[in-house]
Amino acid sequence: MKKLLIILLSFLLFIPMETYSQRKRNQKNTKTENVSLNAFKFRNIGPGFLSGRIADIAIHPENENTWYVAAGSGGVWMTDNAGTTWNPIFDNESSYSIGAITIDSSNPNIVWVGTGENVGGRHVAYGDGIYKSMDGGKSWKNLGLKKSEHISKIIVHPDNSDVVWVAVQGPLWSSGGERGLYKTTDGGQNWYKTLGNSEWTGVTDIMIDPRNPNLIYAATWDRHRTVAAYMGGGPGSGIHKSEDGGETWKKLTNGIPKSNLGKIGIAISYQKPDIIYAAIEEDRTKGGVYRSTDRGESWKKMSNTVSGGTGPHYYQELYTSPHEFDRLYLMNVHILTSKDGGKNFEQLTNERNFYYYFDKKHSDHHAMAFKHSDPDYLMVGTDAGIYESFDDAKNWHYFLNLPLTQFYKVAVNNKEPFYHIFGGTQDNGSAGGPSATDEEYGITNRVWYKTLMADGHQSATDPVYDDIMYATTQEGGFHRVDLTTGEQVYIKPQPEEGDPYERFNWDTPIIVSPHNPARIYIGSYRVWQSENRGDSWNPISGDQTRNENRIELPILGRKQSWDNSWDVKAMSQYNTITSLSESPLKEGLIWSGTDDGFIHVTTDGGESWKEIPVTDLGLPERTFVNDIKADLFDENTVYVSLDNHKEGDLNPYLFKSTDLGESWESISNNIPERTLIWRLVQDHIEKDLLFIATEFGVYASLNGGEYWQKIPGTPTISFRDLVIQKRENDLVAASFGRGFFVLDDYSALREMVKKEYLNSEGKLFKPRDAKLFKPRNALGNTGGQYYVAENPTFGAVFTYYLKDVPETIKSKRKKMESSLNSQNQDIPFPGYDSLTAEMREKPAQLLLSINDSEGNLIRNVNQRASKGTGKIVWDLKHKSYNTITSRSGWRQMSGPFVTPGNYYATLYIQKDGALEKIDGPIEFGVNLLREGVLKGASFEEYNSHAADLAIIYKEYLKYYDTFSRFQSKLNLLEKALMLTESLSEEMFIELENVKSIFVNQG
Repeated sequence: MKKLLIILLSFLLFIPMETYSQRKRNQKNTKTENVSLNAFKFRNIGPGFLSGRIADIAIHPENENTWYVAAGSGGVWMTDNAGTTWNPIFDNESSYSIGAITIDSSNPNIVWVGTGENVGGRHVAYGDGIYKSMDGGKSWKNLGLKKSEHISKIIVHPDNSDVVWVAVQGPLWSSGGERGLYKTTDGGQNWYKTLGNSEWTGVTDIMIDPRNPNLIYAATWDRHRTVAAYMGGGPGSGIHKSEDGGETWKKLTNGIPKSNLGKIGIAISYQKPDIIYAAIEEDRTKGGVYRSTDRGESWKKMSNTVSGGTGPHYYQELYTSPHEFDRLYLMNVHILTSKDGGKNFEQLTNERNFYYYFDKKHSDHHAMAFKHSDPDYLMVGTDAGIYESFDDAKNWHYFLNLPLTQFYKVAVNNKEPFYHIFGGTQDNGSAGGPSATDEEYGITNRVWYKTLMADGHQSATDPVYDDIMYATTQEGGFHRVDLTTGEQVYIKPQPEEGDPYERFNWDTPIIVSPHNPARIYIGSYRVWQSENRGDSWNPISGDQTRNENRIELPILGRKQSWDNSWDVKAMSQYNTITSLSESPLKEGLIWSGTDDGFIHVTTDGGESWKEIPVTDLGLPERTFVNDIKADLFDENTVYVSLDNHKEGDLNPYLFKSTDLGESWESISNNIPERTLIWRLVQDHIEKDLLFIATEFGVYASLNGGEYWQKIPGTPTISFRDLVIQKRENDLVAASFGRGFFVLDDYSALREMVKKEYLNSEGKLFKPRDAKLFKPRNALGNTGGQYYVAENPTFGAVFTYYLKDVPETIKSKRKKMESSLNSQNQDIPFPGYDSLTAEMREKPAQLLLSINDSEGNLIRNVNQRASKGTGKIVWDLKHKSYNTITSRSGWRQMSGPFVTPGNYYATLYIQKDGALEKIDGPIEFGVNLLREGVLKGASFEEYNSHAADLAIIYKEYLKYYDTFSRFQSKLNLLEKALMLTESLSEEMFIELENVKSIFVNQG
C-alpha cells in the first residue's frame, strides 16, 4: 500500500509539471508577437569552393543540359545550362535533407523528391516524406510518408505516371515510423506497403527491369544508430524480387550469405537485363560483389570488394554503365570500377590520394549519372559537390558554384576593415574568409582560404591577434594556426602515462577564456586548461561522464551479441564533453555538458564541480547537451540547449537557470515541434535579446525567451551555430548545408526590445557607422559560372518602423474583390473614374533627409512606404548637380561622395499631398575605410573643390540645355521650311544666318 501511494504521489507531481510546460509552450506574448522582423534578413556569403555532400543526381531524359541535384543537406538544385548557373528549387519546403530525386521519363515535367538522405552517418538529417512537382520543380506538394524520415530511391513506371515505387529506409535513430517498399497507383494520393517490417527493416535500393516494369528487385536493410553506437545489419537485410509490380515478394537466397547482412546496393545490366549485380555488406563491414545471370534466382560471388572508409553504410551505391557490358562502378571513398562484372576492381583514375590534398578530385562518392549520348561522360556526386568528366575519368571538371557547405561551428575575429569568419565543415576541412569585400560584385571564392584539412569542427579566434586562430579536426584534433605564416601547431592535450584513453567527442568543444586571451579550454571526458595558448595543458576536472562500455548498451531494441553487425569504425567516441562555457563576469565559473546526460559547473576554476543530471530538467537521462552558455549579465544565470533526436525524440529543448543550476525553466515555448535547438547566443548589450540556431532556421526572442520569432531571409536549412561580431553588431550563422549567413547590423532589435517605439507612429533607428570607399571592379568578363556571394548593402543603412500606411484605392478594391471572390460572389466593375483615380494616385512615400553637421542638406532619399519594419539606404553621395528640365530620360550624374564625418538623418512620410515628420534627426558617422598610398588633398579642400565644381557644372548644364532646346527648334524650322508651298532663296539665307548667330554666340 505504501509503495502504491508513493507511485500515485509521483504521478500527481509529474502531471502538473507537464501541463505547465505545455501551457508555457502555448502562451504567446501578443505585444511581442506583433513585432515585424521584415527588415532583418540574412545574406548568404557561401563559400562555393567547398560545396557539400550530394545524395542523388537526375539528368533530364530529353535535354541532357538540364540536371536536378539532391543535396544530402542542402535542398534541391536545378540547372538548365549544364551547370553554368544553378537555382535552388526546394527552399520553401519543410525539409532540406534529400535522399532521392527522380524524373518521370514519360512526362519529364513530373519530378519526385524523397526527403531524408539514406546514409547511416552520425550527422544525417531527417525528412518529412515524399514530394511531387508537376511543373519541373517550380512548385511542390508533399504527398505523404511523413514518418519515413529517410527515403532511398524512387522509380516511376516507364509507361504510367500514376504508378510509383518508393524505397523507404525509415528512421535511423529509432524503430517504427514508415519503412519498407511503398507503392502508389494514383500518382501519390494513396500509398500502401508491400515489403519490409514496421520495426527495423527498411528498403535501401530498388531496381526495375527495363523490359518488364512488373519485374522489380529490392534490397532491404536493418540498421540503427544511437549516440553511443552503430549497428549496420540484421536479420531483415536481404535481396528480394517481385514479378507482379511489387505486390508480392520473394526473398532471394541462393548464393547469398546467410546472416549479418548490412547495406546492399543493386544494379541491372542495360545490355543484358537478366544479369543482376549486388554489392553486399557482410560481417563487420566486410562483403563482396555478387552477380546473377538468371534474374536473381542464383548468385555467384565475384570478389570481396566492399565500400570502405567509414563503412558501407555511407556508400555502397552500385551502378552499371549504359554503354559497356559488365562495367560496374561502386561508390566508395574512391570510386571502384570493374570491367569484368565484378571479378576485379580498381580505383577510378585521377582520384585523390588519401594523404595528399593537392589533387584533382575530392573523395567520398555517393551518386553517379551518365549521358546516353556520350559514352565518355561521367558525373559524380561527392562530399564536396559535383564533378564531371568528358574523357572517361581521365580529367575532372569541378563545379565551384554550388554553395552547399556543411558547417558545424562558426567563429569570427576583429580584422579590419572587414572581419573574417571561420568554421569547420563536414569532410571539407576548416576554412576562413571575409564577411565582406570592397569589390563591387561581392565575395568571390578567391578570397576564401583553408585553415585545416580533414573533417573540420570548432574554430576559435584569439582576441588579441587577428591572425592567430584555433581549428579542430574530428575527435579533438586541436591546432593553433598562424594565418600570417601558415604554421599549424598540433596542441591536442595528451594523457599521462597510466591514464585511461582520452575520449574526445566527434565535435570537440574549445573556448578561449574571456578573462585571459592566452587561456584556452578543451573538453574530452574531462576539462583541460592551458595558460599558454595550448603549449601545455592541465586537466581541471575528473571524468564527467558515465564511462560505460557501449557494447553493453541496447541497440536495435535490445542488448546485442558481440558477433552481430557492430560497425566499430562508424562509431564516434562516447561518454564525452560536448559543450563548454566560462562566465565573462566571474573568472573560474565554468560550465560543461556531456553527450550522456550531465551538466557540470565549477565556481573555483575546477577545484570542485557540481554534477547536474539532465533528469533534473525533466528530460530523459541520456539527453545530449548541445550547447551551454553563461549569461553575460548575471553570473548565476545559464542557458542550455539539449537534444534527444538520437533516441527518436525530435522535440526542442531549451532551459534557463538563474541559480547556478539549482532550478530550471523551459524557454523553448513556441518553437515548433520537430525543431532541434543547436545553439544560443545572447546580445552583449540588451540582456533580453536572444538568438537560437535550430534545425529549421534562426529565431530571435525580444523578451528573454518568452516568445520566439523566426528571422527571415534563409532557406529551409539547419543552423548549427551562431556568433555575434560585436564591433559590427552582426549575427553570423553557420548552416549545415548552405554555408555561412550574416545578419548585418541587427542593433535596431535592441531598441525594439524596449517596445516604446510601438506607441509612436514610426521610428528611425540609429545605424552603425557607414564605411566610405569606392567599390572596386576587380573582375573581368568571368561568365555566368563564376561564383559571387552578396556583400552588405553599400552606404548608410537605416532600419525604420511604421505603425501604419494609408491604403491605396487599388489595394482597397483588391481586398474587397478578394473577399467577394472567397464567397463566390459577383465582383462589380469599379468604373472608369475609379480606375483613372487608381492610376493617378501616388502611394505614400518615405523620405530620408540627410544633413551635415552644419545643417546643410546633403541628400534626400525616397522610396515607397511599407508598414512594419524596413530598410532605407543612403549611398553616401551628395545630391545630383543636374538641373531639372522637362527632358525626361536625359542623362543623370550623381553627386560626388561625401567626406568622412558626422551626419544627421530625419525620416518623413509623404501622403495625401502632405509631408509629415516621423523621427529624427539622429546622428551617425561616415568613416573612411582606408587611406590611399599617396597623400591627396585634405577633406576641407575636397569639399571646397566639390562646391566650386557644382557651381561650374550647373552653369554648364544650363547652357547645354539652352543649346539643346535651340538646336531642336532649328531642326523643326528646317523641316517646316521643306513643307512650305513656295521655296525662296531668302528663306534659306535667313535660316543660315540664325544658325551662324547661334553658333557664334554659343
